[in-house]
Amino acid sequence: MLSLLSFLFLPFFYLPYSASGYGSMGPISAAFGNNEDVAFFCAIDASGKQAIICWNTDDSSPEKLPNNFDVGVSMAALSGGGGFMCGILSNTSQAYCWGALDLGTNLVPNVYRSNNYSRIAAGRNHVCAIRGSYYVGNDHDHGVVDCWDVFNVGNSGKLNSQQSTLFYDQNVSNLMFESIVSGEGFSCGGVKDGGGVLCWGPTSYNLGISKISENFLEFSCSKSSFCGISQGSGEVKCWGKNDSYPKPPSGTRFVTLTGGSNHFCGIREDNHGVECWGDFNSSLVPRGSGFYAISASDIVTCGIRELDLVLDCWFVNNTNVPPEYDPPLQLCSPGLCSPRSCNVGEFRFNASTLSEPDLTSLCIRKDLNICSRCGSNCSEGFFLSSSCTENADRICSPCSLCQNSSCWGVCGLEKAEMKQRRKRQMQKIVLILGPSISGFLLILVGWCLFPYLFFFKGKDGPKKKFRSCMGKKDEESNGDADPNPPVAVPQCPGEAQIFRLSELKDATNGFKEFNELGRGSYGFVYKAVLTDGRQVAVKRANAATIIHTNIRDFELELEILCKLRHCNIVNLLGYCTEMGERILVYEYMSHGTLHDHLHGGLSPLNWTVRLRIAMQAAKGLEYLHMEANPPVVHRDIKTFNILLDSDWGARISDFGLSNLNEKDLDEEMMNDVYNFGIVLLEILSGRKAYDVDYSPPNIVEWAVPLIRKGKAAATIDRYVALPRNVEPLLRLADMAESAVRENSGDRPTMSVLAHALESIVKEGLML
Repeated sequence: MLSLLSFLFLPFFYLPYSASGYGSMGPISAAFGNNEDVAFFCAIDASGKQAIICWNTDDSSPEKLPNNFDVGVSMAALSGGGGFMCGILSNTSQAYCWGALDLGTNLVPNVYRSNNYSRIAAGRNHVCAIRGSYYVGNDHDHGVVDCWDVFNVGNSGKLNSQQSTLFYDQNVSNLMFESIVSGEGFSCGGVKDGGGVLCWGPTSYNLGISKISENFLEFSCSKSSFCGISQGSGEVKCWGKNDSYPKPPSGTRFVTLTGGSNHFCGIREDNHGVECWGDFNSSLVPRGSGFYAISASDIVTCGIRELDLVLDCWFVNNTNVPPEYDPPLQLCSPGLCSPRSCNVGEFRFNASTLSEPDLTSLCIRKDLNICSRCGSNCSEGFFLSSSCTENADRICSPCSLCQNSSCWGVCGLEKAEMKQRRKRQMQKIVLILGPSISGFLLILVGWCLFPYLFFFKGKDGPKKKFRSCMGKKDEESNGDADPNPPVAVPQCPGEAQIFRLSELKDATNGFKEFNELGRGSYGFVYKAVLTDGRQVAVKRANAATIIHTNIRDFELELEILCKLRHCNIVNLLGYCTEMGERILVYEYMSHGTLHDHLHGGLSPLNWTVRLRIAMQAAKGLEYLHMEANPPVVHRDIKTFNILLDSDWGARISDFGLSNLNEKDLDEEMMNDVYNFGIVLLEILSGRKAYDVDYSPPNIVEWAVPLIRKGKAAATIDRYVALPRNVEPLLRLADMAESAVRENSGDRPTMSVLAHALESIVKEGLML
């Protein structure tokens, strides 16, 4: 398996485009299903051999077609019709068409089989192709059009073909075309040298046009309408029956289009995101990643993500959706291989960006290029960190890495920066006025204390020194009581200490809201900087917690917490109990929670980091269950309670303490295992534990049936670049399934899970 990234852009009417839908041509295409027709998708893979992989929308497993053809094929381009697919053979430029039920039969009529073609467009029941050699270059990138019909033979589901009479038009036969698309009963072609667009065929009158004088960057069609991207404005214009398409988006520039039966989808020029309109539920369109190419069928639209070249598919709406739809974990070509040089606004796709050492090109010949369109912007939550170059697209970085004013506006960080600026200004004021104010206060205090010291000095002898901030008794103390003494709790080992309330107030700027890291039922958590420069997290109990917490229980809990020390738990550094407070001071985890990265818009974490986090979290829980004395049950393990330190190491936090008998302890430990299984599913899929935007919303109810049916690949997060070897992810899915089994006796212990995860990480299978 290959992996990794880059992005897209292409500008002229005569170029090989990366869209495919109803009759378009591209690196990915859909064959429509209706009545006897079988729906399926095909795409050119990224192996460098331009081989084809196909998959059905009824959950059939994918097949690489060269194993089924009578000829060893690789394809230059694809276009799908009604239950059949056509392509141009990369070695001969000849057309080849096949159906889902007869892969070995060429559906191109004999009279056309020896012709070379530069463009091909399959409609519902016909195909039109432009004569010319695909790999010769732009000088031969035009020609006359041949058309043939494809039809069902009786009720057998088998397909046959013949030279078309329905699509013969005297006005068309002698014209030279540069591009072509086909719909249901019509075709439209771009005439050579900017001659506009001409449509013909038995249903072309439904479009309300015969010829369009305007030139287009690209066009596509749905069942009974035609849309094109204006070469001047970049906006979409459409023609056809009024009820066959809605008004396309206004003011949005697109670079590619695809049409379904009654909808269109396009890739935006700026951030390469997808927008769809028509009979379509726009909420189902994936967000967070741009696309190189897209193709639509009746109910499903699929695209090749620019993030990692992985296939991503989404349904037209929430109805008529197959219960399990699993597009293959296959990396696909981002565009069509071409002999031309890349133009301004494009970059040459560089195969070295993929983690495959033996792959030098995605094309079968070294003299071919894939020219992809440059992006000018990024998706929400990312900022533009590098512009497009000749050999690489622009680079989008997550807003969590935004460090200066160049990305504040995009990432919405102006307010935070203004707060920091005001804070720095106040610090300057303090530095300027501080000495003057301090001097005045010292004079005032001295004036007030002078009589006191003079009058009482000899009477009581020397005064007791202040108690140290460590909470230890002073050796010179004569037993005088501190007005706010810390509660006498056994001293924590290691670096943990007893803090004074005044210290923690100073360290948190008075427990102000802008220092707040989070809040929960216990209270508030603040980021703090101690006088020695250490960053810590200060957890302050709220009034309700203090009222309902017996001081003796709190002391016992502290006694246990002080003894817990492990590299995969958030260790306690100290505490404060002055003035009735219940404050705990912990290590500061600079990279936040696992939940923030999986679901909160921060950097999404690659698979190597995700597997290491899973292993380290398991080791932290294993320590609490097996090595802590007494054993500790977490009771609330979730992605919110797995924190990431400065080295992206995973630490377990917020574990509860209470006395349990042996029977309850075993059961509670198995509950921890179950909850950890849910965490593994979130790490694997990127989905939340419960999300109403999905059906079913419960991640266990969704993922476990797929894993048990051998469809674990369908649960893998498609918004993260896949590793070359997906086997570790499938093993992770099996571990998660075992951890969430209904019968607690069937679940593994945390030790078993920790050791299994450690073996994956140590074997280095993610590299």
